[in-house]
Amino acid sequence: MRESDYLPLVALALREDLGDLGDITSQAIVPEGSGSAALWSKDTGVLAGEEVFRAVFSAVDPGVDVEFLLHDGAVLGNGDRVAFVKGRVQSLLSGERTALNFLSFLSGIATATRELVTLAAAHGRAAILDTRKTLPGWRALSKYAVTVGGGKNHRQGLYDMVLIKDNHVDSAGSLAEAVKRARERWGKRFPIEVECRTAAEVAEALAAGVELIMLDNMDPRVMREEVARVGGRAKVEASGNMSRERIPAVSAAGVDFISVGALTHSVRSFDFSLKMG
Repeated sequence: MRESDYLPLVALALREDLGDLGDITSQAIVPEGSGSAALWSKDTGVLAGEEVFRAVFSAVDPGVDVEFLLHDGAVLGNGDRVAFVKGRVQSLLSGERTALNFLSFLSGIATATRELVTLAAAHGRAAILDTRKTLPGWRALSKYAVTVGGGKNHRQGLYDMVLIKDNHVDSAGSLAEAVKRARERWGKRFPIEVECRTAAEVAEALAAGVELIMLDNMDPRVMREEVARVGGRAKVEASGNMSRERIPAVSAAGVDFISVGALTHSVRSFDFSLKMG
């Protein structure tokens, strides 16, 4: 993860929280002086986002020092001390909520990902993928958190993989024609994946020689049949309302990947607290 992936978002978050006047409550009540605070886990899961947490305090006050005792990927329990933050007390209070917001959301993604990765591995060999269903501006951070949780990134955007869906097929007139046009335009520069909802579409995608086939909203029993039909000639991804309840059966069907949009758009934030003293 590059600084350019998160520094603009940090600046935006601080600007909306501090406005033009800053933390007017702390300015009025808290005397000048230095102090320290401890970051505590109040939850169970996977830590992600330490670099962004540190960047928030650095943007508020370069004199603030952040020392993490545990690092991204660590498994946290309720009551674990995660980090120390030291510096001007007013600076600590000014950056507290913004820093926690980043850390809580990213750790929530990593935690949810780890749970699904573990479930999939217990029943098959499927890797857990994220999707493009991300909050605007948060894609790089969210996808980073997925990797911390043990998942893999699907395409980053519309620029690094050809993914042919129903609207593309309708525009081209047929699945085969859509693949043909993509090959003519891009050759082998980008892998081609095709969304398939029926056995006939899977057969057509195979005949077209695509690299990946997405089985969209199929029953696990049907998925197993289609994985057998593909027979290793392409990678197979399962997609469509994937949840922890469905993951075991879908992974057992033999797919290579399971994509889960919920990982980056509707996870529960991890619970942390920053306590002074």
